[in-house]
Parts: sequence; structure tokens; C-alpha cells
Amino acid sequence: MAKSTKASTSFIGYGLTLVIALVFGYLFTLIRMPIPWLLGPMIGVCLVNRLVPSAKLKWPGSVRNAGLVIVGYTIGLSFTHEALLVISGQLPSMILLTVMLLLFCALIAFAIAKIGGVSFPTALTGSIPGGLTQMVALAEETKGIDLTVVAFLQVSRLMMIVVFVPLIIFSPLTGATHSNDLPAVVAANAANWGDLFPDILPYAIVCTALALIGKKINFPTAFLLAPLIGAAILHLSGLHAPILPSTVMQTAQLMIGCYVGLLLSPENLPNKARIVTLALGSGVVLIIGACGLSYLMTLIHPVSTATSLLSLSPGGMDQMGIIAHEIGADVSVVTCYQLFRTFFIFFAVPPLLRILFKRVPFRA
Repeated sequence: MAKSTKASTSFIGYGLTLVIALVFGYLFTLIRMPIPWLLGPMIGVCLVNRLVPSAKLKWPGSVRNAGLVIVGYTIGLSFTHEALLVISGQLPSMILLTVMLLLFCALIAFAIAKIGGVSFPTALTGSIPGGLTQMVALAEETKGIDLTVVAFLQVSRLMMIVVFVPLIIFSPLTGATHSNDLPAVVAANAANWGDLFPDILPYAIVCTALALIGKKINFPTAFLLAPLIGAAILHLSGLHAPILPSTVMQTAQLMIGCYVGLLLSPENLPNKARIVTLALGSGVVLIIGACGLSYLMTLIHPVSTATSLLSLSPGGMDQMGIIAHEIGADVSVVTCYQLFRTFFIFFAVPPLLRILFKRVPFRA
């Protein structure tokens, strides 16, 4: 009986979350907000969850993972032989700009530690961009790090970037506009339901299998990166890749947005007002820094302002890839820069931080 009641409560929570997401997604569509089916559900679910806790909103991680697989497949199609040749020439720039971004984040973390009264390891772990899962796991394993502060800094920064970067992208500063066109890599194909089968089947099997295997072996961001890599390999091999209808992409955005909206839990923070203020302030400073680095990138390479900003925005690769897809930016460049930073953060940063925290005595 207890199990039945619990299942019923979870089902109601899922249903309420879905209704809220649909309402806010449609509302954001009416007011012509950028990527409405990602931002609408994310902001709507977050607001209702904070203002009406009795609603007990829920969203299964498996649904978010399915959305990531869809996004990974779509982004994977942006890789062509021509694009990879162009990107290979930008590897030194990727290394330089990524290191500069991480050093800038370290300076921000130092300021947060000084003003916020938290330890530098806590502030630094919470300030590393684009590695929410990995940084939270690192915080759990490292003595003296406040996991709640780390999670809040990571999630609040991600939400600020997902909200404000699209506004900057669609402002007169970049000149980007909504595009109903698909990326050039796949623009020749029509995105109709009838065109999906049977060509979508090998991609669906490979992407799903790789995502599950990646999760099993603790591959970083398995449900996004593994399908992305699988789709890219199949596409580069010459296998025809059908384009997903817009409704599928909108559904995937909703599936991800609901999950992100439920992550933020500021009620568990110490020194709430101070930490919230620092989180917002550091997010703004980080976005300004990313804008500066993106300008530097336009001086080094002949890319648009929108492409460079999305490439260096310290948010999630899925969100930046969705925005790039939305405005017709160079998705392959954006993805490669985001992918390089993701791998660098997942594989290089945690060991470096462990060595740093072990050898240098930090205190609040």
C-alpha cells in the first residue's frame, strides 16, 4: 500500500512538472523568447518549485538523459570531414582560450572565498565552468569542501548563462536572428517524420547503446558525449543521417529544462544573502570575461561574434549547441570548443585540484 501511494505521488509530481513546463514553454513562445522550450520549462519549474514547495514537483533523470541523447545525435551530425579539417587548425587556440578561461575562473573563486567567508577549495570547485557533475563528485570526495555551496554556485552560474547568453546572442551586439534553417551540414535534408525511417534506426541503436555503455564505464557526460561521438562517426562514414523534426528537438529541450529547473535549492545555503549575491555577481563577471575572450577569438579566427561567444560561454555543451543550432551559427566550431573544454575539465582539472588541495593548506 505504501509503495502504491509513493508511486502515485511521484506520478502526480511528474504530471504537474510537465504541465508547468508546457505552459511556460508556450508562454515563452508567445513572447518570442530565445529557445523557449528550454528556458520556459527551466524557469517555470524552478519558480513554482521554490514558491509552492507543497506541489512536490519531480522529474526523472532518465527522461533528461533521453533528451541529452537526442541533442547529442543532432550535434553529432554537424561533424563533417570539411569541418574537422577547419577545426584541426584551431587546436592551439582551443588550448590557449580554455586555459585563460579557467585562470579567470580561479580569480573569481579567490574573490568569492575572500568576500563570502568560504574556503578557497569550495569556491574554486564551485567556479570551474561546465563540469557540474564532475565538480560535485569531487566535492563529495574532498574533505573540507561545502557540497551545498559548490552545487549552488555551479547551478546558479549555469542558469544565468543559459538565460543571459541567449539574450546577448539575439541582441544588436551580435546581430544573430532566429533561423528556421538547419545547419549547413544537413540543410539539404527535409526534417519530416516520414523521412526518419528506416535510416534513423542504426543511429538510434548506436546512440542509445553507447550512452548506456558510457554510463556503465563512467564516461564523462555519457548521455550527451557518447551519442554525439557515435553519431559523428556514423555520419563521417557516409551513412545517411535523417534530420529530426522540430517537435522532437523542442521535446528534448523541455526534457532537459525541467531537470535543470529542479536542481537549484537555495534554502540549504549558509549565509544565504551573501552567497546568492556572490553567485549572481560572479556569474555576471564570468559572462563579461567570456565576452572578452570571444572577442579575442574573432581576432584570431574568421568566425562570427555569435559563434565565438557560444564557443567560449562557460555553460553546458547541450545548451550552447541548442542555441547555435537555433541561430544557424557554426555548430561544429561551437561544439569542438565546448567539447575540448569539457574533456579538459573532466580529465585534467580534478587531478590537478586534488594535488593542489592536498599540498596547499587553505582555510576560509
